[in-house]
Amino acid sequence: MPAHRTVFDPDDPDVNPYRLLTGLVVPRPIAWVSTLDGEGHGNLAPHSFFTVASGRPPVVLFSSLGRKDTVRNIEETGEFVVSFSSEKLLEHINNSSAPFEHGDDEAVELGIATEPSQTVAPPRVAESPASIECRLHQILEVGHAFVVFGRVTAITVVDDVLVDGLPSFDLLRPVSRLGGPEWGRPPEMFRLDRPMSVDDVR
Repeated sequence: MPAHRTVFDPDDPDVNPYRLLTGLVVPRPIAWVSTLDGEGHGNLAPHSFFTVASGRPPVVLFSSLGRKDTVRNIEETGEFVVSFSSEKLLEHINNSSAPFEHGDDEAVELGIATEPSQTVAPPRVAESPASIECRLHQILEVGHAFVVFGRVTAITVVDDVLVDGLPSFDLLRPVSRLGGPEWGRPPEMFRLDRPMSVDDVR
C-alpha cells in the first residue's frame, strides 16, 4: 500500500507554501552578498535562494524576498560579491541577517573585516575562503521576489582550500539553510560516478 500523503494547496490561505518549500528544498547554499549603494555605503546580507544559472558564460543567481538594500544597491551600481559561507563564519552570517536600518553597513556594525575585491567595487569578506565577483546580468521580478543574475567577473579562492587546483569541499566546510530556524553543518561527503551511457544502468 502506498503511504498516505497530506496534500497542501498553495492557494489555500491557511497554507504557508514558503514554510513548506523551505522545509523541502534543502539544504540550500547561502549567498553572503556584499554591495555598495550609489554613494559608496556598504551592505552585507545572506540570501539562501542561491545557485549557478550558467557555466558558459558563468552566471550565478540569488533571490531576494522583497526589494531589500541588496537589490536596490545592485540596481544602482550593477555590482555585487558573494562571499563563501563557511562554518567558521556562521555567527557572523546569521547576525548579518538582523533587520538593520536602511543604510547601515552590517560589516561595520558587526566588526566583520572586509578587503578589496579584484574586479568590482564592493568588498569581499576577508575571512571567507572564497568569493564570486559579479556584474549585473538581469533582475527578474517573480511574485514578491527579485531574482538577481550576476555575470561572474572573478572567482577568488584561498590557496589553503585548493586541492589539485580546485576547491575542496572538506576544507571549505560550507553551512546551509534548512527549514525555519534550522541550519546545516557540512554534511558527509561521498563519491559516486555518474553513468556515461544507458548501458551502465541497465
